[in-house]
Amino acid sequence: MGLRLKFNIILAVCYLIGLGLSIYPFYQISRREAMEQLQSQIDVLRAQALSVRRYTSEEIQPLLAEHSSIQFLPQTVPSFSAQTSFRNFRGFYPQFFYKEAALNPTNPADLARDWERELIEKLRANPDLAKDISFQTIDNRSHYTVTYPLVIKDESCLTCHSTPDRAPTSMVALYGNKNGFGWKLNETIGAQIISVPMDIAEGSIWRNLGLFVGTSSVIFLVLLVLLNVLLNRYVISPVTRMAKTAEAVSMGDATIAEFEYPGSDEIASLSRSFNRMRRSLDSALKMLEK
Repeated sequence: MGLRLKFNIILAVCYLIGLGLSIYPFYQISRREAMEQLQSQIDVLRAQALSVRRYTSEEIQPLLAEHSSIQFLPQTVPSFSAQTSFRNFRGFYPQFFYKEAALNPTNPADLARDWERELIEKLRANPDLAKDISFQTIDNRSHYTVTYPLVIKDESCLTCHSTPDRAPTSMVALYGNKNGFGWKLNETIGAQIISVPMDIAEGSIWRNLGLFVGTSSVIFLVLLVLLNVLLNRYVISPVTRMAKTAEAVSMGDATIAEFEYPGSDEIASLSRSFNRMRRSLDSALKMLEK
């Protein structure tokens, strides 16, 4: 095995070890950045939902208050407006998910499913928890899911949700008197559940990882070629010439010129030592001839 091949094998092994050690931290950094991007998307979606809720509460409810006493209009409910608006949004981005789920909702469509109930119960058990992050399977796709508690902080909400006799007659006529009652002040009655698909983030992670491996491999190959050129010029070529000179001398050829390598490095020192040894050998042979 030649010196050049040994050198290239050592470099390749060092590169593979370095690449292997760097892939995991690079993957973790890419994953953290992807999670931050998903959280940013969720923050935007939640801000949109909260804006719709606020608009409904401050603009729509007062405008239709008199009419609602005759016929209850779900459009005046902030939760209904926010979720309806998001359903329209999903027409453009069907991969996103938003729901205001409740354990005991007035509207049966808001009833929490099993996995949603678990998230709500977790928030109820931890009142100081501002949000919960989890990974859920929705429509056969893994989703990055953030759950925010829905807490009754305004006593005016209890007008519709304390007891059926206090609730608007039109609302009871529409939804009945079985659901959406018994709520208490400062109670977590449900949650805003917002999800974005993980495959978008995972695709970005693997693209970044592939770009990292590809770029580092190209850089390694360029450096490998450069190092081989330098190795050939400053090491392999002088050593090969010195080896040919030594072989000729060992075969008794005294006419071959001395190998001269200028400089002060190891190769130059070796060439000077070799030439001194050759002169000493020539002197010894001449003495034996006498």
